[in-house]
Amino acid sequence: MATSQDKAKTKVVDPHAEREADKYSNPVPSREYILEHLKSFPEGRRHLELAEDFALEDEDSIEAIRRRLRAMERDGQAVRIHKGRYVPIESVPIVIGRVQGHRDGFGFLVPEDGSKDLFLHNRQMDWVFDGDVVKVRDSGHAYKGKREGQIVEVIERNTEVLVGRYFRRGKAGFVVPDNARICHEITVRPELSAGAEDGQYVQVKIVEHPAPHRSPEGEVLEIMGDYMAPGMEIEVAIRSHDIPHEWPQEVLDEIASLGAEVEEQDKVHRIDLRDKHFVTIDGEDARDFDDAVLAERNEEGGWRLWVAIADVSHYVTPGSALDEEAVNRATSVYFPENVIPMLPEVISNGLCSLMPEVDRLCMVCEMTISESGKLTGYTFFEAVMHSHARLTYNQVGAMLDSNSRKRDKLRERYRGVVEDIDTLNELYQALLAQRQQRGAIEFDTVETKLLFDEQRKVKQIVPVHRNDAHRLIEECMLCANVAAARFLEKHELPALYRVHQGPKEKKLESLRQYLGELGLNLGGGDKPTPSDYQKLLAETAERPDALVVQTMLLRSMSQAVYQPENEGHFGLNYPAYSHFTSPIRRYPDLLTHRAIRYVMRSKVSEHVRPVAGATPLAASEIYPYDMAKMLVLGEQCSMAERRADEATRDVMSWLKCEYLSDHVGDTFSGVISAVTGFGLFVELTDIYVEGLVHITALDKDYYQYDQAKQRLIGERSRVSYQLGDELVVQVARVDMEERKIHLCMAGQEASGEAKSPRWTDEGDAPKKRRKAAGKGRGRSTDDRIARAKQSAEGETTERPARQPRKRSVKQDSIVEDKAERPVRQPRKRPAKRERVAEESAQPRRVEAKPVAKPKLKRKRRTVRSMAKKFMSTLRGDE
Repeated sequence: MATSQDKAKTKVVDPHAEREADKYSNPVPSREYILEHLKSFPEGRRHLELAEDFALEDEDSIEAIRRRLRAMERDGQAVRIHKGRYVPIESVPIVIGRVQGHRDGFGFLVPEDGSKDLFLHNRQMDWVFDGDVVKVRDSGHAYKGKREGQIVEVIERNTEVLVGRYFRRGKAGFVVPDNARICHEITVRPELSAGAEDGQYVQVKIVEHPAPHRSPEGEVLEIMGDYMAPGMEIEVAIRSHDIPHEWPQEVLDEIASLGAEVEEQDKVHRIDLRDKHFVTIDGEDARDFDDAVLAERNEEGGWRLWVAIADVSHYVTPGSALDEEAVNRATSVYFPENVIPMLPEVISNGLCSLMPEVDRLCMVCEMTISESGKLTGYTFFEAVMHSHARLTYNQVGAMLDSNSRKRDKLRERYRGVVEDIDTLNELYQALLAQRQQRGAIEFDTVETKLLFDEQRKVKQIVPVHRNDAHRLIEECMLCANVAAARFLEKHELPALYRVHQGPKEKKLESLRQYLGELGLNLGGGDKPTPSDYQKLLAETAERPDALVVQTMLLRSMSQAVYQPENEGHFGLNYPAYSHFTSPIRRYPDLLTHRAIRYVMRSKVSEHVRPVAGATPLAASEIYPYDMAKMLVLGEQCSMAERRADEATRDVMSWLKCEYLSDHVGDTFSGVISAVTGFGLFVELTDIYVEGLVHITALDKDYYQYDQAKQRLIGERSRVSYQLGDELVVQVARVDMEERKIHLCMAGQEASGEAKSPRWTDEGDAPKKRRKAAGKGRGRSTDDRIARAKQSAEGETTERPARQPRKRSVKQDSIVEDKAERPVRQPRKRPAKRERVAEESAQPRRVEAKPVAKPKLKRKRRTVRSMAKKFMSTLRGDE
């Protein structure tokens, strides 16, 4: 077999040698010849190796071949892989994926095939926005273990409209995107500004997407308002996360015929439960009541439990405009004192809200529960019901609490349903005991609520305390969801399951390492069970570091998703779990209802109770789904859930920052909730807000990060800051633009102000902007304004051309392939110098060693937000 040396020594005549000799007095091999030669070397060749292959010995020729290779790389003919080796561009595989931007200007490509991410340099990010779909070639340059990619083609633009703040100087204007992953500034021509004022939030349409050496341009579509206007945080979140919030005209036309009450003909062919004492139990400020419950004792022991859910599938039919919009939204989004519903209010707060003393259509799950709290049987049927009381968690909690002063008064007020509440409580105790025996994970978390004044300014952040009424409803809903999952499995229907996988190997390894430092052990070996998690939580409940242990256990958890393949629910310790109980606000629940109705109307099953006279329904009418469609729907619903969580988290961050901006310099006690190499995250005990004590704000020492023990330790002082430690801190600064709270140790001097970019005139324009991709850090405001002004006036932003030095004819082949020279008009040259113009009339690029860049991470979630999200799976997955 021929070796690389043999291949190199093989004499092949350059077919274009005569052309090159005519053009240059000191010619080098042609591009075609170089590419053909490189095909013989799959591992690639360095420029010095090629010079040897082509018998180029003098320095001028060696430099000329180097520059030619760089020009070929620039023009997409060749690419450098590892260790400076060149290969033909077509030999490098194309990777298709989605761009994920970073606030520091660089980014990553997340491949569609699930392979490892590729790093995208700032220069590559000049082409794209966060979320764009692109073709990338793997350049082979390793960056911190990641491959580096070069963008070949933009396949799909993901950002057509974005939200940001508009700034201007004179006639020039630009928009700074609110999305930190987009580091471009959007130039807005004066005639396209729609009269926006300096500092206002706007929605801008992209009319020119980014490209190398060209800033993106936009047109203002909507002036949202001033920066600190009440409710602006919600308006920004809705548009930044592209949350559908306006009803299409087709939807409005469809719901126009719906009345406020259930039509009498819709009540026929349903089981009548209006005499049953169903009650709804919800929060104080709930407006949509989609579930009602009732329990009765069985003579032979155990209980019968009815869970009645609003029959949304009766009003929302597959393929309708209303259904398409429900798929698009997939979930209701809950903001403080505001909600973006999945369904119009005429349905969510009207016909499908189980309000007291009115008839409502419902889908009922009737279950039998054993004395030990096990679900032993279930039946689904369509019914009409009549809620006998609208109760709140606080009311029911007080009715069940023998020490409550309100107990007797409330029991008298609701004497018609008190006996039913007591029966539900007895059932709850059995279900709770079964939950503990099953080993479901239960984290002890505190949720918070924001209280507003008349101007919608946060006046207080308070904890929301859970009582037995919350847990009672949760256990009833869990039973119904489990019954629905069993039903779907038994009838082998394509459906969506709520899947929560166990901890991943890497996270589990980190968890065990940390627990080992504390002298603790998580059982279960390589595959711990939920019971192992719960056992450790119980064992450490009385320890002073119990919160720390809970935090680390929580961080090892995966995120629950919707998918058609049932893989069980780890946190709840169920082999099968689905969503059935909230079709008003979750699309997967609506799909589950349709699946059950399909069986009711078309098949015989021991788990349904058909009603004589009910119209049979074909699958095409009620359930036109297969596994492929369910896969797509599962991805859509999972995405919409994450989108809603991120939007809600952004709003909460904004409001908490706004609240603390009035408390700069104030002192609070707190607990270290996270430790990183750059500082400590501290959760303020009294107000449930998290901020950062940067490492530079600690005592004057060099602090080393001990990841295993989750602590920072001073090299000289040996002072240690560890996860779970209590601290007394001051609010040093609040950065409203970045939604960050900066803390310092108590006693240190705070800045005395909240950094809030409320610019109102030219002198207050932003002084510093996060790094724009490929534009360098800290570009001054004047530079940005000048660039924006040039773009607004239709000017170019090229660098000034350099005057070339005089060279002899023999030097032409050396400089002919300068890959990154400033753009200039080539002078008239003799024929032999045409190659100089051909391959040097390109913008000059300066190759630099890559600077250290932080590893891209998802937007960091607080421990409280992670716990809230996880517990919504364990409880609110009702």
